[in-house]
Amino acid sequence: MDATLSQKITALDKKVDVVQLQLESFKQGFPFLSLVGPATPARGIQVWEETQVQHYQSYFQRKAAELEIVKFVPASGAASRMFKDLFSFLETDGDLVKNGFTQKFIENLQQFAFNQDLEVVLQQEGESIASLLKKKEYKKLVAALLTETGLNYGNRPKGLLKFHAYSDANRCPAEEHLIEGIQYGVGKNKQVQIHFTVSPEHEEGFVKEISQHLPRLQEQAGLAFRLSYSHQKKSTDTIAADESNEPFLEEDGSLLFRPAGHGALLENLNEVAADLIFIKNIDNVVPDRLKPVTKSYKMALAGLLLEVQARIFEALNSLEEVSSQSVNNAREVYVSYLGGIIPQTLQGASLTEQAAFFQAKLNRPIRVCGMVKNTGEPGGGPFWIQEKDGTQSLQILETAQIDLNDSESKQHFQASTHFNPVDLVCGTRDYRGKSFDLLQFRDMNTGFITEKSKSGKVLKALELPGLWNGAMAHWNTLFVEVPLITFNPVKTINDLLREEHQA
Repeated sequence: MDATLSQKITALDKKVDVVQLQLESFKQGFPFLSLVGPATPARGIQVWEETQVQHYQSYFQRKAAELEIVKFVPASGAASRMFKDLFSFLETDGDLVKNGFTQKFIENLQQFAFNQDLEVVLQQEGESIASLLKKKEYKKLVAALLTETGLNYGNRPKGLLKFHAYSDANRCPAEEHLIEGIQYGVGKNKQVQIHFTVSPEHEEGFVKEISQHLPRLQEQAGLAFRLSYSHQKKSTDTIAADESNEPFLEEDGSLLFRPAGHGALLENLNEVAADLIFIKNIDNVVPDRLKPVTKSYKMALAGLLLEVQARIFEALNSLEEVSSQSVNNAREVYVSYLGGIIPQTLQGASLTEQAAFFQAKLNRPIRVCGMVKNTGEPGGGPFWIQEKDGTQSLQILETAQIDLNDSESKQHFQASTHFNPVDLVCGTRDYRGKSFDLLQFRDMNTGFITEKSKSGKVLKALELPGLWNGAMAHWNTLFVEVPLITFNPVKTINDLLREEHQA
């Protein structure tokens, strides 16, 4: 790297060695992972009977009052992608017949929870929904929803958009997450702790919205709320490259750094001090009538984690004095509770070597991930992969991490039965009660490279290992099948028309 480039990097408070590695990643690419096979109910995904759900739920309820519990909600970014089709409609001649998506939106306008708010802003302009529909001024109607002169939904975050209509009031996802927190996130001192990762420009909006509901919810539930916010750190931004894999230069010659995807939030998660952390995306919420199933399974997933974690802690404590009994106990926990594979290299190893192996494998952060049956949704799924030390581990992989040109890998991919809905419960403290440094447990070889364009030039962007993908590669992982009804993301505005989002 030449001196001029190094100077530009240091002037931006970036580390030269880190940027050098990022540029190497563009040149070398990221290796595909070595698949053993999909995680399925036959091996790798637990499918529970109702009695097991009740058992783990009860276990969690017995322990919760002793624990520091945090609900971690990734909520960064504007909702602009939700409205991609409606924005495109604004560039057309306004003929609904040519745009089925917008036609469906317009025809079902009364079913959206923001319908009343839209009526209010239109009336301020001397219009109404009915008058614009009568005049077939559909573009004006859509613009009133999306742009700054109206509700400005196209520039606001998902967490602050009205999702669900109730008889007394309509709710946005941020409020729905507060209510979920009351249902399964009550920990020590009857406290509900929720941490939102938000964009800096949206934090004030979240604080204002949530402050409207907190006094009422705290009084109704008899609980204390503790809300916190963080932003994706600028220090995690990665350098952009051109088509020759050299630093992408802006027209003024400056370097371009871009946000590095949700994997950058590992640093935010690393600063959350808790015994138990629930992770769930901002848009995966349902009306009250469907919350009981979510509540039951969230508690049950946490109960499983606590029960397995107790076994792990017991094994690690006993390993502090190496003996045949302590090593055999650790082996039993590793194999029976975590599905671990004993590598051949451990055969014939001394007790001290075996103890060191199990200590390294067990003394890690742990997560229990809910998985839903694959119904064709795009995104990651659960797989077994082969590790370099001869063991196997459970991972959540994205399609880009799998070599679909390799017939065996493609076969494993096609045999996958489940999908990742981002429904995680995490234990991030070790058996001595100290928080793990989560950055030490990610696999930096599992990043992503995407191709975009800027100013008419090819731009390559580098994303860090995804938060629930490579960022948690070296965690202990358990997968459990959860009901499909617990997964209701809102990717487009018309998803809110689905029966699951109608209160």
